[in-house]
Amino acid sequence: MAQASSAVVVQGTQTRKQRGVVTRARVFLRKHGFYYLLFLPAALYFLIFKYLPMFGLVIAFKDVSPFSGLDGILYEPFVGFKHFINFFNSYFFWDIMENTIMISLWKTLWGFPAPILLALLINEVRHTFFKRTVQTISYLPHFLSMVIVAGLVYVVLGVQGGLVNHVVRLFGGEPQNFLGNPQYFRTILVTTTVWQTVGWGSILYLAAMANLNPELYEAAMIDGANKLQQAWAITLPGISYVIVILLIFRIGDLLDAGFEQILLLYSPSVYEVADIIDTYVYRAGLLSLKYSFGTAVGLFKSLLALILLLVANKVAHRLGHTGIW
Repeated sequence: MAQASSAVVVQGTQTRKQRGVVTRARVFLRKHGFYYLLFLPAALYFLIFKYLPMFGLVIAFKDVSPFSGLDGILYEPFVGFKHFINFFNSYFFWDIMENTIMISLWKTLWGFPAPILLALLINEVRHTFFKRTVQTISYLPHFLSMVIVAGLVYVVLGVQGGLVNHVVRLFGGEPQNFLGNPQYFRTILVTTTVWQTVGWGSILYLAAMANLNPELYEAAMIDGANKLQQAWAITLPGISYVIVILLIFRIGDLLDAGFEQILLLYSPSVYEVADIIDTYVYRAGLLSLKYSFGTAVGLFKSLLALILLLVANKVAHRLGHTGIW
């Protein structure tokens, strides 16, 4: 009888706990369910297009034919690190690594400080109409597709009918193939990237500046600080957390040198300075139908980017900043 009573008590306790869990779940869903419903499309997007395709990374360790389909992915024998070794021993390996890093570093060197400088300048404008006009004009290039941007570059720098070469002809000079000249090509890439991203990139910095305490500027003005000194002593330290976070993300993307931009603008005459990892994967993996080799190169790039991100975040913590986690 005692054991039966104990069993009934335990069962009753479990039932009450289950009812309590169900009640709390209902309250939680009633309170936050709408927000999770809004989040559902984004979650499905990342699940379907980001996480499920990661299953295909297994072909980096197999010899998969483009026509073998799912059976090739599942049943082809493993070949180990064969494709990685072939890539490391490739004649193009050091050239494409150098090009990728150099183009990305130049874009970071010029493109990362530019939005900060633009945000500082816009933040000092007191005329509302002029301020909004400048912001709108600077944002517009961000909404242009890379195909349109490449078309504009050809209109300005093209050999036949290009605006710059037209001016050169007017002054009696010879037209120059700027896009086919290795000496100019990287400069064109960097300039185009800065022009397209500087306005949009300034939005976060302007939002961070809006949260700064205006009393700090008033105190600095009383102490005799000019605008440059105020920006250096108040504004930049006040938005340093945003700068650090975005810099960490930029370092993580260091191997993304701008695939679409380079693919639309480059030619064999500038391969020596423009061929990057992504364009090499495109030619070797897709055009040559070497899917396993292309996947191996892409996986190598992703792992290296992850290492750079982790190192950058660790360095940020060592320097006393929050980092991204």
